[in-house]
Amino acid sequence: MSATMTPGRTGGPTDDRQRSRRRGSRVALRHRLAERGIDRQLLLLVPAAVFILALFIYPFGYGVGLSFQPTEGGPFASYQEFFSDPYQRDTIWTTLRLSLPAALLNVAASVPIAYRMRGRFRGKRLLTTVLVVPITLGTVLTAQGLLNFLGPTGWFNRTLLAVGLTDDPVRLTNNYWGVFFSLVITGFPFAFLLVLSYLSGIDPSLERAAATLGAGWWQRFRRITLPLLAPGLATTFCLTFVLAFSVFPSAVLVGDPAGTTRVISIAAYEAAYIRYDYSMAATIAVLMGLIELAVIAAVLGWRSLLYTGSTAGGKG
Repeated sequence: MSATMTPGRTGGPTDDRQRSRRRGSRVALRHRLAERGIDRQLLLLVPAAVFILALFIYPFGYGVGLSFQPTEGGPFASYQEFFSDPYQRDTIWTTLRLSLPAALLNVAASVPIAYRMRGRFRGKRLLTTVLVVPITLGTVLTAQGLLNFLGPTGWFNRTLLAVGLTDDPVRLTNNYWGVFFSLVITGFPFAFLLVLSYLSGIDPSLERAAATLGAGWWQRFRRITLPLLAPGLATTFCLTFVLAFSVFPSAVLVGDPAGTTRVISIAAYEAAYIRYDYSMAATIAVLMGLIELAVIAAVLGWRSLLYTGSTAGGKG
C-alpha cells in the first residue's frame, strides 16, 4: 500500500521534534522573563507610564530646559539673577522656616494620638472623623476660618480683651503665625492617617511579649514601636514637608505675601504672571524641586542611620 501525503503539509518525526524544541525554548524564555517580572501583565503598566510621561516627566523636562533659556545672558543667567537678589534668595529660607517646623509638628502630634487610637474604644470613628475633617475644608476655607477666629476682631482676641488679659489684639494672622497655623491644620490629617496606617501594620504581639518580660509602656514604645515606626515616620515627614513647602494660598490669605511670608512659590508666581519672565519662573520651580529632594534625601539618610533592622515581624 503506497503512502499518500496531505497537500500543503510537511510532517515527520524530525519536524515534530524541531517544533517541540521551539515550543520548549519559548516556554523556557517566558519562564525566565517571568522570574524577572517581565510578563504580559507588565503591559498593564503602559497606560500609567504614558500618563506619568505626559503629565509629569515631559513638563518637568520642559521646565528644566526653559530655565536655561533666559531672554538675556547665558544659560545660567536666571540662576545667577535669583541668587544675586536677596529679595528672591531669602524666599528659600522663609519657605523652609515655615514648612520644616510645620511638618515636624504634624508628625510629632500624630504619633501619640495614632498610638492611642490603635485599639478599639467607644467613639473612635467619631474622633477619627473630627481629626480628618480639615481635609474636606480646603486651604481657602481654613484661611477664612483662621481670620474669623484669630484675626484682630476675631473671637479669640475679643475674648482676651473681654477678660482683660490684653489691651491690644494679639496679632496671629497676616504674619508668620497665620501661615504656620494654616499649614498645621491642613497637614495634620494626612500625617495622622499615614502614621495610623503604619502603626496598624506593627504586630501588637511584639509589645505584649515585651510586657510579659517586664517592659513598661515607654520601654516598649522606645525599643520596639519607635524603631519599627521609623521608616513610616520618615515617609510621613517627607510627604507633609512637600505639602507644606508648596504653600501658596495660605501665604497670601493669612500671611504677609510681600514681607515676612513671601515664600518661594509666590516668587515663582510673580515671575511668571506679573513679569512674564518664564525662564525665571522655571528656574524657581527647578530650585524648589532640588531643595525638596535635598531635604528628602537627608531625612531618608537619617532614617537608615536610626534603624537598619528588619520589619518582617509586622503585619504590614
